[in-house]
Amino acid sequence: MQELTIKLPDSDNQEPILPETQVWKNLSVELLNQVFEPLTYYERLQTLYRYFPPEEVLFTSSFGTKSVLLLYLLHLVKPSQTVHFINTTYHFPQTLAYKETLQKLFNLNIVEVLPNEEQNKLTAEEQWWVEHPRMCCTINKIAPLAPIIAQHKVWISGLMAYQTNFRKNLRIFEQQGDIIKFHPLIDLTEPDFEQLLSAYHLPPHPLEMLGFGSVGCTHCTQAGKGREGRWSKTGKTECGLHPGYFTKQQPRS
Repeated sequence: MQELTIKLPDSDNQEPILPETQVWKNLSVELLNQVFEPLTYYERLQTLYRYFPPEEVLFTSSFGTKSVLLLYLLHLVKPSQTVHFINTTYHFPQTLAYKETLQKLFNLNIVEVLPNEEQNKLTAEEQWWVEHPRMCCTINKIAPLAPIIAQHKVWISGLMAYQTNFRKNLRIFEQQGDIIKFHPLIDLTEPDFEQLLSAYHLPPHPLEMLGFGSVGCTHCTQAGKGREGRWSKTGKTECGLHPGYFTKQQPRS
């Protein structure tokens, strides 16, 4: 990664342009990675909309402890970008309050994505997060988003390589089933990330001061460094939105 630059680039800076023979629908992840790799995190977001029309871009946020930087940057680059929030119905009250705070601060256009009511009720009645955490995530988080993913070409995600072993192997662009995942922050180190939060004066998640390094649903989250508090002692480190589930699907032709 280049030396970290705090100052945001001027909006009229020249951005790299693909050969005229390239049409965005035919872009390969290999070519995209070649073009975007030398850019800064901010330039990557700016450049994305040069190659993909806004209606093909999906942005989701959990409003967790690492969400605010990407929300802030998207607010600067593309204020009209819709933010899809997956409401599993199991969020901490502090997360919902944080969502409201950031919505007002950045004037976000938030769309809530809810699970099937009957299936969600069943996971609550039988406490699936105890014996079937993977299926609980599938019903309440993955399945509700699937039809929305099908309507988009590229999905912006705030994953960073330092967070988990799975994430350290990700590139800026990854083909995952029917959609291209875009990770503009992937090569930020943890000190980089913290430096940016401080430089931009971004508000932290209310649970961070209580020792929560990462925040998901109430039943599967406890205090801990990094992601140690997520699905503690289960061997599970991801909800399934990022690895596994979508890679089982075939890319669109």
